Amino acid sequence: MAISSPSRKPLPIEVRGSARQPLGMSTAQFLRDYWQKRPLLVRNAFPDFVPPIAPEDLAGLACEEGALSRLIRHDEKRDRWQVKTGPLAEADFATTGDANWTLLVQDVDKWDADVAALLEPFAFLPSWRVDDIMVSYAEPGGGVGAHVDQYDVFLLQGLGQRHWAISTDPDAPKDFRLDVELKQLAHFEPTHEWLLEPGDMLYLPPGVPHDGVAFGGACMTFSVGMRAPSQAELIGDLADYLAERLPEEARYTDPDLAPARNAGEIDRSALERLRTALPFATAYNDATLLDWFGQFITRYRLAQNPAPADRPTTPAALDKLLAGSSVFLRHPWSRMAWARTRAGCTLFANGHAYPASHGLAQLLCAEREFVLDGALDATERSLLIALLDDGHLVPRKPRRR
Repeated sequence: MAISSPSRKPLPIEVRGSARQPLGMSTAQFLRDYWQKRPLLVRNAFPDFVPPIAPEDLAGLACEEGALSRLIRHDEKRDRWQVKTGPLAEADFATTGDANWTLLVQDVDKWDADVAALLEPFAFLPSWRVDDIMVSYAEPGGGVGAHVDQYDVFLLQGLGQRHWAISTDPDAPKDFRLDVELKQLAHFEPTHEWLLEPGDMLYLPPGVPHDGVAFGGACMTFSVGMRAPSQAELIGDLADYLAERLPEEARYTDPDLAPARNAGEIDRSALERLRTALPFATAYNDATLLDWFGQFITRYRLAQNPAPADRPTTPAALDKLLAGSSVFLRHPWSRMAWARTRAGCTLFANGHAYPASHGLAQLLCAEREFVLDGALDATERSLLIALLDDGHLVPRKPRRR
């Protein structure tokens, strides 16, 4: 962790802008000290700001078939939220009342040239990083609740006033409420609060909890949002891109294969062959590769899956099966493999991973039917119950001689 010099003053969280410097500083200074690092409130970022779109025109756009819009209402007394996705109708606005609702319309810059002109002051950012301008109209009390964005956003106040509260606490909880359609934070304790006037702008880097509520009267906010693809999206699209360009004959190969020591084990040699077959696999550790490959290879080219059991297997039912020397049959459509892990062992079955013991995992992969003798530990009992419930194992009574 870097330690700042005692003589250096802490960076301000609030500055004053001007027509010449909408960020209240040079763009180089902003990028160095604030971009993706800390929030910044800029008072008077856009002096004498006049909204480039009227509320009634925004409502009309929300009714267009191709526009992305949402109408959000909040029942403050019962703390209930209602979300309606566009295209909206005029009748939707007839019952909204004069408080506690907001209209969100995305990509307004694609529909309105005057709104698109708001992007000009942000030309210091790569154009491919800019996503859209979302415009929100709200009556007093309107908002979307406390939440976290995973991208940078500039929140420009266009009409009326909005109360903003944010938290700069790095340990602030970020779990979501489960009772609302919106991704709202279950807990929110602000560290900073402001009332923004037209022309004021709040910059928030990714991951900062915040909540904006219209105050006093009609309110419009112009949100300039950035594109920030997740690693999952990047890797998924790269994999698709590479897959489309790789020849069919380029496959996993093992000309150096040695006799298998343990049935069904995905060993270190297999991992090294994976790294050879997959150009970007070198970036991932053994545990990640094993977990992915074990699930992939046990469902690869698998035409069917076993049907789950009709009823869950209780611990007492398992005890009865074990005491009666029941024979366990591996379902013919169950494909299994296993791998050693730091925690012990993982069994893979038809794309699912289960904690296991080495002995039981090897037995399951080696034998199509077997009888278990001796005591089982908690992990082994849990594994058997899970495999019985998922249909991978089918018990039958031993045959009489």
